[in-house]
Amino acid sequence: HVQLVESGGGSVQAGGSLRLSCAAPGYTYDTYCMGWFRQGPAKEREGVAVTDSMSTSGRASYTPSVDGRFTVSYDNVKNILSLEMGNLKPEDTSTYYCAARRGPCTLRAANYVQSDFDYWGRGTQVTIS
Repeated sequence: HVQLVESGGGSVQAGGSLRLSCAAPGYTYDTYCMGWFRQGPAKEREGVAVTDSMSTSGRASYTPSVDGRFTVSYDNVKNILSLEMGNLKPEDTSTYYCAARRGPCTLRAANYVQSDFDYWGRGTQVTIS
């Protein structure tokens, strides 16, 4: 059973920063599209950022509302997916989920839906006041 485990959520004031991490064991030899999604109350889960597990360029895609404020990266030695979030806004308040799907990322982050991804973490809450 594959597990993704998020950490790093919390509460900060607007304008602050947070770093989310996701431990992703077992993804050493294959290419995966690794992503962060978020879901607020009564909202659909939306793609926030995606990157390939084997990318050497760090190429990534972001939903427009976070582009320039968030940075996603994948350490393919430690198998850890990270999301650096800066200049946080109250509208960033959500439960953030780490996700993975087999194969490279082929869509922009905003175009992925929940059913596109095979593996999910349980989520970590981010609250901006």
